[in-house]
Amino acid sequence: MDEIDKLDLKAQVLIREVRSKISELDENGKILLFKGARSFNGWSKKPVSDDQLREIYDLMKLCPTSANVCPIRIKFLRSARVKETLKPILFEPNRAKTMAAPVVAVLGNDHAFFEHNSFFSPHRPQAIADRMENNPELVAPWANMNGTLQAAYFILAVRAVGLDAGPMQGLDKVAADEAFWQGTEVKTNFICSVGYGDETTVFKKLPRFEFDQVCEIL
Repeated sequence: MDEIDKLDLKAQVLIREVRSKISELDENGKILLFKGARSFNGWSKKPVSDDQLREIYDLMKLCPTSANVCPIRIKFLRSARVKETLKPILFEPNRAKTMAAPVVAVLGNDHAFFEHNSFFSPHRPQAIADRMENNPELVAPWANMNGTLQAAYFILAVRAVGLDAGPMQGLDKVAADEAFWQGTEVKTNFICSVGYGDETTVFKKLPRFEFDQVCEIL
């Protein structure tokens, strides 16, 4: 039996163990991640630790992407000096609340993701690389779809570790690329403030469609 098969068997044992212990989130977990969670517009001064940021990433990275391409790249801006680089890039309505956040994550998508194909998919070490090199028009859609998937997982991971998230698109993305990703193929997707949210800055929840308005069981 080769090493990949051994790893497959180990993964199968692990998922059986997980299912024997827990089958779904309890109601409190659903409230924390979904029902009671909000996007925040203001922040307490309580700091966010390195360990919390690492845990956010370590949760996020476990979630699926197409062929495990994992294109997200993250810059965690915490120091006042680095935040000053971000300040002029932010659109005015979003500037003050973003600068007040303990940490601002700049979420980017690496359009050279396929260069890591052999690491992420050792069982098919050239499949995605060859596909992207032969079909360059697929690179941006793959990077953007999978990077945005990972960014959504990122928001849930922030909530899962007891922090709050303030995702936002209100910035000059070209300027952000120059400031934070120069010399790479990474393109800014959006930013997400991270910290302990100030409850007094939460707005009323806006409407959502009901199931029957947008879903169909066939």
